[in-house]
Amino acid sequence: MYSEKVMDHFKNPRNMGEIENAEGVGTVGNAKCGDIMRMYLDIDENGVIREAKFKTFGCGAAIATSSMATELVKGKTVQEALLVTNKAVMEALDGLPPVKVHCSLLAEEAIHAALWDYAGKHGIVIEGLKEPVGDIEEIEEEAEG
Repeated sequence: MYSEKVMDHFKNPRNMGEIENAEGVGTVGNAKCGDIMRMYLDIDENGVIREAKFKTFGCGAAIATSSMATELVKGKTVQEALLVTNKAVMEALDGLPPVKVHCSLLAEEAIHAALWDYAGKHGIVIEGLKEPVGDIEEIEEEAEG
């Protein structure tokens, strides 16, 4: 069963769409289930995320986690956004069924991928940011192994 918050973010997603000339764009997927998430970030000269949008092809949980992730990073610095984990996304949604946890991993990695793109475009290093994976199945396999 999905929580009321998951259903709300699925039925009424926040920040859906794209940002033209976004400072950072990140795309990640999950080959196993077919979900694809693209995150767009508009970041000001002080490194604060003014706007975050997403486009997701996937299940209801993938859409809900995308929506919540954009809500969680708006107004944060890039360093603070880096701290938005899949667990934070799940907690903000009042949980996900175990078979849908990978959707929250997708959201975390999409944020990291967009931050990676931003850092590359501006020639900066974001402390603690690792090169993102294109397919979160790699992360899931590491966690299981």
